[in-house]
Amino acid sequence: MVRSIMAIIPARGGSKGIPQKNIKKLGEKPLIAYTIEEALRSEYLDHVFVSTEDPEIAEISIKYGAEVIDRPSVLAGDSSKTVDVILHAVEYLEKNGIRPQIIVLLQPTSPLRNTGDIDAAIKLFLDNECDSVISVCEPDHSPFWCFTVNGKYLRPLFDQRYKNTRRQDLPTAVMPNGAIYVSSPESIRKLEGFYGDRTIPYCMPPERSIDIDTPLDFIVAEVLVNKEF
Repeated sequence: MVRSIMAIIPARGGSKGIPQKNIKKLGEKPLIAYTIEEALRSEYLDHVFVSTEDPEIAEISIKYGAEVIDRPSVLAGDSSKTVDVILHAVEYLEKNGIRPQIIVLLQPTSPLRNTGDIDAAIKLFLDNECDSVISVCEPDHSPFWCFTVNGKYLRPLFDQRYKNTRRQDLPTAVMPNGAIYVSSPESIRKLEGFYGDRTIPYCMPPERSIDIDTPLDFIVAEVLVNKEF
């Protein structure tokens, strides 16, 4: 059985916020093409798979060089969990004589993430004792300045003392940007995902951290994809 490093790109066809989002044209090519092309240039990835239930997504993915895993429709609904999609893909590969040593989850909604980011995150995983590596970025606004709403009044989400603290004096905060997740099948099964006590962050700049979820995100991505950073 072959052991290798696999990229899995989950791309279902039932997006509601942006219909057929994963193959909607961004610039001159479908959204998913950006992730496939950058993954194929990786010096670490042995295979690049797209997991989908949608024939059109499958056709476009193959056109851009990816291999396709036929995802069952039960794993392509609004409430389907990404971890279940990944585990289905692992089982599919193992049944076909391929034993993934490392899984790299690349969501197609992160078109500005590049090959350098992918390889740096994989190297970080290989060079450290950890359960996983997850790409992160600094949020636009610090969570230490956030509030909850209690009845009709605002209440600080964290300690009251942060309310008047300067941004540069606040604790550093990062958040997952959805671009890259690296782990082993064993850890994914054990953790039921990619987050554990030994998760290492791979920090990315905001201009490559756009995660397309809304029509506004798509407009921002269209501006960014035409710029060089």
